[in-house]
Amino acid sequence: MLLHFQDAAKLKTKKVVYEETFYARDSGTLEQLKELSSRRRAVEESVNGSSFITAAIAREMAGGTTSRIQQDLQKLELYLPLLENLVMSVESVGDKYQILQWTTNLKIQWTSALNSSPAFSLGGPKFFRIDNLRFELGMALFVYGALLRERGLEMLCSDFVESATLFRKAAGVYEYLSQDVLPPLEPKLPPERPPEATPSMASIMRLVCLAEAQAVTVRKAEEKTTSISLLAKLHYGVAQFVEEASNLLRSSVADWNDISDRFRRFLSGCFVLHEARSQRYIASDLKAEEHLGLALGVLRCAKSNFQGRLPGEDSWRQIFRQEIDALDQMLRKCEHENEFIWHDKLPSLDELPLLEGKKIVAPIAYRPFGLDREFLFIM
Repeated sequence: MLLHFQDAAKLKTKKVVYEETFYARDSGTLEQLKELSSRRRAVEESVNGSSFITAAIAREMAGGTTSRIQQDLQKLELYLPLLENLVMSVESVGDKYQILQWTTNLKIQWTSALNSSPAFSLGGPKFFRIDNLRFELGMALFVYGALLRERGLEMLCSDFVESATLFRKAAGVYEYLSQDVLPPLEPKLPPERPPEATPSMASIMRLVCLAEAQAVTVRKAEEKTTSISLLAKLHYGVAQFVEEASNLLRSSVADWNDISDRFRRFLSGCFVLHEARSQRYIASDLKAEEHLGLALGVLRCAKSNFQGRLPGEDSWRQIFRQEIDALDQMLRKCEHENEFIWHDKLPSLDELPLLEGKKIVAPIAYRPFGLDREFLFIM
């Protein structure tokens, strides 16, 4: 089972109306601005949970899909091409005063789901305002990637291949954010900014999605007659993706004021779980080769890594308990066999086999939708 961290999609935003701020020179531009506002309003209602349409109407509007996540993805897929086109058009004009003023008047505001500050206070959720269209594009894409992750989790019960594909697509969105969208915005960010608006956080989320894609791939491999040694390497490959994300989180501390403790615990928990699963497979392989002493050493090391690491979240605690129970069961069996049959000497920590990882997943590249519509403004 995967640890579920669904906070990344829990963003909120405030109303944005493009045609009231940007002065269109012709009717075509005005219609495009109105369409932008309409698509943006649909996204607002999704992320804010403020839509009043019935489930039946929502299903009909989404082409029959009953998945709320899929419905929300479709709304973003209608908004993003228009927004990308506007950003491209505005940036081609340059930093003209009128454009900057219009962008300021949009009052683009989003909350953060990864900031450690309380999401809600007496005055409501904390909003970050950054007067730049790339901020709007970055946050919309961040939500899109987060919803692809959610859809990947949703598909986990029915289709491993599709689930892994969705996680890889999410990784591609975050890769695009970290390499193309957010770097030009970074110098213009104020000291108080949401982590979601930084290239480093997008890179971290890319690694998280790749870890999840590989974890699903391992689940699929476990159903087949995959070699035990390969399964051990694949699980440790998941742990390596997570470890890389954790290291980047620590090294990027200057990029944001604070970060969610729950997100840190999620990364730590994922690493411990998949490291333990790798160690269980290694121990199984050693046992099959009649190296009971080494198998016992690996299992005891794996169990010791859980000391003081049991999470407070009920759903996470249940997954940890399942892994600990599996370790205990295997450990008791190996101890019994070693005591009565093999009498192998227990190794020191230095004598245990080194864990080896294998990464087999890569992002599916995000391609901008590439609309080529001309915006004409009164300058």
